[in-house]
Amino acid sequence: MDKIKIAIIDDHLIFLEGLKLILQNEFDIQYASNNPKDLLSKLESLDIDLLITDVSMPEISGIELVKIVKTKFPKLKILVMSTYKNMFCKKEIDAYLMKDSDSEILIDTIKSVVLENKKIFSEDLDETDGFDFSKSLVSKREREIIKLISEEYNSEEIAEKLFISKHTIEAHRKNIFMKLQVNNIAGLIKKAISLGII
Repeated sequence: MDKIKIAIIDDHLIFLEGLKLILQNEFDIQYASNNPKDLLSKLESLDIDLLITDVSMPEISGIELVKIVKTKFPKLKILVMSTYKNMFCKKEIDAYLMKDSDSEILIDTIKSVVLENKKIFSEDLDETDGFDFSKSLVSKREREIIKLISEEYNSEEIAEKLFISKHTIEAHRKNIFMKLQVNNIAGLIKKAISLGII
């Protein structure tokens, strides 16, 4: 029997390389990249059985990627691997594993999903829809700050509105930029809109 053909997309290069090493003896790794846009441009020419993707990525999030892929290739199996316990609604994907899952569990999951048409999800996950999942990436306070940033308030003005110090706002901003993996306000607003945060 032919090996199961896989594409992997993850913006953490160490995790990406590690995943390739774990899977390459068992499966046919057709594509591995940290660039979702590149994957989408090549997906039609790739002959794959399964896509493995992360959730939080720059430019295109895993949520967006899954929706685009499922629209164009509804029969393609999708396994999401994440550090977040909040998950996509089950109808959109075929499996959801935590990134610290055992390699044997990962290999068995891939085989079960592709060969047996099974759906497999890690235990103790909170099922949600894409919108709620997106919002859960940031706290309620961080969402308030993102909204005010999008309305062109600066840190000092946001501090006054929320009755907290400018230093606290700056700390929140730093965390928000890190969580959403953006480098400037334009990127922040674009990502927040695409994830449904604002």
